[in-house]
Amino acid sequence: MNFAVGLKPLLAEARSMESLEKQLICPICLEMFTKPVVILPCQHNLCRKCANDVFQASNPLWQSRGSSAVPSGGRFRCPSCRHEVVLDRHGVYGLQRNLLVENIIDIYKQESARPLHAKAEQHLMCEEHEDERINIYCLRCEAPTCSLCKVFGAHKDCEVAPLPAVYQRQKENGRRQKQHLGLRFDSLYSILEERKKELLQSIAREQEEKVQRVRGLIRQYGDHLEASSKLVETAIQAMEEPQMAVYLQHSKELLKKITDMSKVSMSSRPEPGYENMDHFSINVDYVAEMLRTIEFQTEPLGEDEGDGPTEGSEAAADEDRLDSLEAPEAAEDVGPRQKPASSPHGQH
Repeated sequence: MNFAVGLKPLLAEARSMESLEKQLICPICLEMFTKPVVILPCQHNLCRKCANDVFQASNPLWQSRGSSAVPSGGRFRCPSCRHEVVLDRHGVYGLQRNLLVENIIDIYKQESARPLHAKAEQHLMCEEHEDERINIYCLRCEAPTCSLCKVFGAHKDCEVAPLPAVYQRQKENGRRQKQHLGLRFDSLYSILEERKKELLQSIAREQEEKVQRVRGLIRQYGDHLEASSKLVETAIQAMEEPQMAVYLQHSKELLKKITDMSKVSMSSRPEPGYENMDHFSINVDYVAEMLRTIEFQTEPLGEDEGDGPTEGSEAAADEDRLDSLEAPEAAEDVGPRQKPASSPHGQH
């Protein structure tokens, strides 16, 4: 069955709509922008709700609207370019709405809801049954076909599903996989941030220990210097004593103090290179190289592989998180679905 010619205008239109949709995806929720849409000083756009979530996370002490206290400003970084966005006391509600993007979203939704135009439908006709439109999808052969092919033709023993239902399901699957990928990378970011925090704390602990030791030595040397200075001053005054009896009476005690002071050991001092912190250097080249090799998993893990958390359990956890983020329209019925029969062909 050859209907590639009929699909050309549809494919071109689909590519155009898909390209437009990519430009209307919020970098935070990975869904199409939800109005109102705000534009940042760096010219990137965000759903105002998503922008507020990021702002609140970066400024946990900021007072929300409706609070009796007068709120102060705050700041956060653009998730697309990391440009720092400084806000006044109005928070994200002080950002300008991007009415152009909001209008484009409305137009896009109208075009997406519009049925296939008549000219395109005229081309989507079955080659074997010229009067039959291509309206179902063979799940076994993974190809669009017509009803007569299912009843009498090459697909009579195959499982089929309505073409719009398969289209919506595959489109939704692609979107969910993008969200899965986003969640996995967010998890890696969290691990890196946590490890960075731990390493910085290790550096700070040793730095504080060294500073405290040096401060202790400074106090010790300072006390010794002060005591020595007082002893020298006493000795000078004793040398000026004009009466021999008084001088001889105090000289023995003074000599003993000088002798004792000279015996005080001040050998404690930082060793050479004490301030050096080069041993905290790390090599992340192998980690960076490993991250560059991240690829999609082509084969599922075996049931007996590993005792720890499996890919399936992680995917299930991601599924739960995605379910909580799903838009209400995701639950709408997209048409009857039939379970495909077992065959060497998988559904993609």
